[in-house]
Amino acid sequence: METWEFGRTVRRWRDRVAPEAVGVQAGRRRRASGLRREELAALAGISADYLTRLEQGRATAPSAQVVESLARALRVSDTERDLLYRLAGHAAPGPDIVPSWVTPSVQRLLDRLSHTPVVVYDASWTLVLANEPYDALMGETTTWRGLERNAVWRNVARLPSRVVHTPQEQAEHEARLVADLRMTASRYPSDRTLRRLIADLTSGSPRFAELWDAETPPPLTDMSRQKTIDHPAVGPITLDCDTLLVALDDLRITVYTAEPGTEDADRLALAIVLGTQSLRL
Repeated sequence: METWEFGRTVRRWRDRVAPEAVGVQAGRRRRASGLRREELAALAGISADYLTRLEQGRATAPSAQVVESLARALRVSDTERDLLYRLAGHAAPGPDIVPSWVTPSVQRLLDRLSHTPVVVYDASWTLVLANEPYDALMGETTTWRGLERNAVWRNVARLPSRVVHTPQEQAEHEARLVADLRMTASRYPSDRTLRRLIADLTSGSPRFAELWDAETPPPLTDMSRQKTIDHPAVGPITLDCDTLLVALDDLRITVYTAEPGTEDADRLALAIVLGTQSLRL
């Protein structure tokens, strides 16, 4: 099909998405039955101007990441997602590629956690999505590009983080992440993007190279633990941090909660309010 058909398809599918189904407040005076262009752009993490050019056929080479983001925002089926990839000139990801697809059923689960900090990573620990409460708690993720989106890199490179770790806890956390990435590499040996990620991590971080070459890396054991977040506005918050594995899609969903009625719960609620207001300014 012609490349412009990609934009026409996105436009048709945008018109059929009910705003309430994706958490957008419609309002009484709304004329459009589907999503507005700027609403879809915000959901997909791209600019409204770029989406306009895509829909009008003036931009005809969207990256696979943009296609994935649009498919996720439009809540399309697996078949429609594959079609969107083909219209954009990309091969649809197969079983030998690390999946980053958030299925509509998983997305509905995430929608129910819209007021709770949640972040989703793929099996390579590359960021798939983070909701507003997560960004309010941890700091904005929308500006992350390239290696910045990978949790292994962010940890071994010791990039700034609001999570408080002792040196021993940080070292153990890094070792567990690298060990899990090693297991991922064994499951997806044909994924060229994953191989490139490992090469970049190896050349860019002596710490990663040391852990990768370790003869007996520690296993990723307890996926549930507490974390203390040093929030700049409300101070330290100790939260339960639970990582849920979506087995068939090989995703990691991390959820941050506090016991109701505690000071930590109050601080978390305040951090979300303050952070969300700041993100929307």
